[in-house]
Amino acid sequence: MAASNSGRYLSTDSNKVDETFKVQEAETVNIPPPPTEKLLVLGGNGFVGSHVCREALDRGLSVASLSRSGRSSIHDSWANNVIWHQGNLLSPGSWEDALTGVTAVISCVGGFGSTSYMYKINGTANINAIRAASDKGVKRFVYISAADFGVANYVLQGYYDGKRAAEAELLIKYPYGGVILRPGFIYGTRSVGSMKLPLGAIGSPLEMVLQHARSLTQLPLVGPLFTPPVNVTAVAKVAVRAASDPVFPPGIIDVYGIQRYNQQKFK
Repeated sequence: MAASNSGRYLSTDSNKVDETFKVQEAETVNIPPPPTEKLLVLGGNGFVGSHVCREALDRGLSVASLSRSGRSSIHDSWANNVIWHQGNLLSPGSWEDALTGVTAVISCVGGFGSTSYMYKINGTANINAIRAASDKGVKRFVYISAADFGVANYVLQGYYDGKRAAEAELLIKYPYGGVILRPGFIYGTRSVGSMKLPLGAIGSPLEMVLQHARSLTQLPLVGPLFTPPVNVTAVAKVAVRAASDPVFPPGIIDVYGIQRYNQQKFK
């Protein structure tokens, strides 16, 4: 049996053209692309928030930020890859559109001032965010809180009362997808206008010393003051991992837990 140029097979016996072989085309299957992880950083233009945005971008996440001032004043190239939203968490109904399509939220919102102001910023604002995210079906919520500093809690009562109220709300609304980070003093290069303050010059040596003196934190009254500082890049790395890793355990992570997770490889 011989084949002609047309691709049909010719019979050598009867010289009749056999039926052309029909080649079926492979079926085209429209496979949807993998879901995009979209992260909303609350307070993304601040010291910690800007590091969180940058870490998330490095991890390949789509990143948006919400803050009262909107776009960051940072001129680094990564800032051009963030979707900047302006809104006030204390004004419900004015910012919830920023949650559209979001799969995880990291809140870096906090501040100092009068007792009532600190409670609103650290507590009420974050509680509003937690409730709105839960109502929108956001899967994971990471809240960057603060370590317990004992005596300092009484001096900054509104600050810590607000933090703990937000933590309690998060544990209720996100029992399986909520993570609370409790760092102590966070150090790193902080931008103030055109100036850069190298806080690592103080924080890094203290972290090296105090991370090996954990027993000191058990001293009455003053013990919490020996909580080691932690680098802002470590906080950002663990926060992004907690927001994007579905098997990251929910709950409260203290400064030692932050150090431990920071040392682990995150794929």
